[in-house]
Amino acid sequence: MSKGNDSIANWIKSSNYDIKTAEHMFATGRYVYVLFMCHLAVEKLLKALYEATYEKVPPKTHNLIYLSNAVKLEIPENLLQTIESLNDLGVVTRYPEDINALVKAFKKDRSAEYLKKTKELLRWLKKDPRLKK
Repeated sequence: MSKGNDSIANWIKSSNYDIKTAEHMFATGRYVYVLFMCHLAVEKLLKALYEATYEKVPPKTHNLIYLSNAVKLEIPENLLQTIESLNDLGVVTRYPEDINALVKAFKKDRSAEYLKKTKELLRWLKKDPRLKK
């Protein structure tokens, strides 16, 4: 495996680790961090796709829309909505202006839905042939 393939594999493993962390955060009621880790898991898989596509280190950005556009994905509408929602939540969960309001806004049911949709998105992204090299 080349250095590029090692790096791509590392992005994928890191994404897998992050979604497992999201599951653990959910199990312990840390719902804001579920959202944060969901964003991170998607971001890392998109960065794997970026590196697989361009054979260079992905840009240092957290913007899921930018990354998905950069790798020219044709995303189904329901999954695009998930990316857009996670993208919006990325900043809010990373730098909360009012942590109490954030905790109040994201209870178990809402976090469960984001976790479910993120897993669906990750499964779809992993089917991309560029990650199978």
